[in-house]
Amino acid sequence: MISVSRSEIKNRHVSAIRRKITILGTRLDTLDSILSKHSISDNEMNRRKDLIANLRSKVDQMGSTLNVSNFANRDNLIGPEIKHDVMSRTVGLDNNGLVGLQRQIMKEQDEGLEKLDETVTSTKHIALAVNEELGLHTTLIDHLDQHVDVTDSRLRRVQKNLAVLNKRTKGGCSCLCMLLSVVGIVVLVVAVWLLVKYL
Repeated sequence: MISVSRSEIKNRHVSAIRRKITILGTRLDTLDSILSKHSISDNEMNRRKDLIANLRSKVDQMGSTLNVSNFANRDNLIGPEIKHDVMSRTVGLDNNGLVGLQRQIMKEQDEGLEKLDETVTSTKHIALAVNEELGLHTTLIDHLDQHVDVTDSRLRRVQKNLAVLNKRTKGGCSCLCMLLSVVGIVVLVVAVWLLVKYL
């Protein structure tokens, strides 16, 4: 069984979240370009542009929060790494001093863990917001896809109906032409008969 380290899992999650943020940014660009092509009232246009701008600022905020260098750098998460050797800090301390040092170290670790917890919670909320937005956009794209399919089937039906009508019209035209030809011949025969009779 292959064991996966926590850092690998974290890197996978960060990569997935960054991909989703990038996709969301691209879809916002698409929405913005589609919005500029529609003719709607100025109030509605401004409202929609404000919504897109609000979403874009959230995407930018999430992108800056999920900067890889921030995650790769432990100092940004829980403060600068303590480089002092614990043993060197204990030199010259008595029992009370050692207990005090231990409490101080534990307090620093607790503060670091609290900062890490805040960062993880914030990242979780951002990831959930991104996931929700992507779900919404996926639903909208699915609906658009369904509408395209319905429109395509309607267009095919109209094309079939036009083809049938076109065939009927061609057939009707040949019958009409024959009828007109017969009428023309009858008129010519009558005209010739009248000329022969009265001349």
